[in-house]
Amino acid sequence: MIHRLRRFFSIGDPRWGRGPDSQDNDTNDSSGRPNGQGPSDTDPKDADNGRGSPQSPPGQGNRQGSRRPNDGPPDLDEVWRDFNRRLSGLFGGKKGGQGGGPRNPWGNNGGGGGGGSGPSLPSFNINPSMIIALLVGLVLIWLASGFYIVQEGRAGLVLRLGEYKYASGAGFNWRLPYPIEQHELVDIAQLRQATVGYRGERGAGQARDSLMLTRDENMIELQFAVQYRVGDPEQYLFNNTRPDDIVVQAAETAMREVVGRSIADAVLYENKEAIGREVLNLTQRIADRYTSGLSIVNVTIQNVQPPEEVQAAFNDAIKAAQDAERVKNEGQAYANDVIPRARGAADRLIEEAEGYRERLIATSQGDAERFTRVVTEYAKAPAVTRERLYLETMQEVFSNVSKVIVDSKSNSNLLYLPLDKILQQTSADAQKAAAAAVSNMTTPGNTSPSTIPAPSSLAAPAASGAGLRDRFREAR
Repeated sequence: MIHRLRRFFSIGDPRWGRGPDSQDNDTNDSSGRPNGQGPSDTDPKDADNGRGSPQSPPGQGNRQGSRRPNDGPPDLDEVWRDFNRRLSGLFGGKKGGQGGGPRNPWGNNGGGGGGGSGPSLPSFNINPSMIIALLVGLVLIWLASGFYIVQEGRAGLVLRLGEYKYASGAGFNWRLPYPIEQHELVDIAQLRQATVGYRGERGAGQARDSLMLTRDENMIELQFAVQYRVGDPEQYLFNNTRPDDIVVQAAETAMREVVGRSIADAVLYENKEAIGREVLNLTQRIADRYTSGLSIVNVTIQNVQPPEEVQAAFNDAIKAAQDAERVKNEGQAYANDVIPRARGAADRLIEEAEGYRERLIATSQGDAERFTRVVTEYAKAPAVTRERLYLETMQEVFSNVSKVIVDSKSNSNLLYLPLDKILQQTSADAQKAAAAAVSNMTTPGNTSPSTIPAPSSLAAPAASGAGLRDRFREAR
C-alpha cells in the first residue's frame, strides 16, 4: 500500500497532468488532436487572439497553449495544483466534469475543462479497508512505543506534557506514548564520587580550591573525595539544573569552614577522621537546604600538605617534633623500667624485714620455751640433765670447727697439727659464706626472708653455748 502511494505521489512521474489515454510518445497534442493536425498558423481564431503562433514573440500569447508535452517540464505551480487536485480526488473530491473538472496542467487555449475537452485524471482503485488497516497499525505502533523497562537499581520518572506525574519501579512499565508522556531514568544505586582540590591534570600547578586557611593563619593544600548517591530522584532531576556541582561546592564550603576552625597541626597530623565526619554532616545539611535529592555517604581526606613555598620549613618542624617525641618515648620507657624495679626492691626489703622480725620473735620464743623445759627436767634429774646438755653443746661446737683426732695409744711424743690446712679451710668457708650473702642481697626479685643477713643470729648459738659451759663448770 505504501509503495503504491509513493508511486502515485511521485513528483518524477512522467504522467503528471496527463489523461489515462496519454502515451509517452505524445501522439496527441495539448488539444487532443493527433500530431500534425493541430491548428494552422493562419487559423483566424488564433490570429485574432494572438496566441498559439509559433512566431509570437516572448511575453505574448499563451505559452502553455502552444507548448507540447515534449517541449519541457511544466511549471512548479502547475505541478503543485495538479498534485492538490489528485489528492482531493483520492479522498472523495470531484472528478473531471462540466465546469468542475481538473485543469489541464499543459493547457488548452487556457481552458480549464469546458466540455471535458482536456485530459482527465487517472483513476485509482483504492480499497478503504486498506486505509483503515494502515491507520489501525500506525495507532498500535504508536501505543506500543509507550512500553519501557526500568533496570534494577534505577528509578523511572514519568512526565506528562513536561510535568512530573509519578515514579515507576523496576520492571516492565507502560506510559502514554510520546508526545503526551515521556520518562526519565535515574540510577539510584550507583555510588558516585566527586574530588575537590584537583582541576585539570595533577602537577600542573596548585589548584585554587585546594588552598585553605587554618585558625592559626597557616596555609595548607588539601585534596579530598566525596562519595554520594541519589536519594530522591524527583528532587535530583527537577529542583536544580546541575545537582552534581552542588556536591562539589557544598563539600568545598564545608571543608573550608571546618579547616578554618582548626589549627594546622590538627589538620595535618591529628584529626583527619574527625574533620572528615564533621565535613560530611555539614555537606549533607547544605545539600538538603538546596533540596538536591542527594545523600552524602563518605568524605575522605586524601592528601594534606603545606604549600610548596614553605615545604622545607614544615619538614624541619616535623623532624624536630619527631625527635622530641622520640626522646619523650625513651624517657617514658626508662621510667617504666626503673620505677617498677624500685618499687619491687622496696617491697622486697619490707617483706624481708617483716620476715626477719617474725623469725627473730619465733626464735626467741622457742629458746625461752626450751629453757623452761630444760629447767623443769633439771629439777627432776640434775646430773642427767647436765650431762645431756654438755653432750649437745659439744656436738654443736664440734660440728662447726675443724677437728684433729689424737690417738692416745700412740707412743709418739710429737703431735702434728696441720695448721695451714685448717686455716685454708677456715678462710674458704668464710669466703663462701660471704659470697652467698652478697648474692642473696643483689639478686632481683628474691624476696625470701632467708636472704636477709642477721648478724646477731650467727653469734647467738655460740654465746648460748658458752654460757651453758660456764654454768656446767660452776656446777661441777
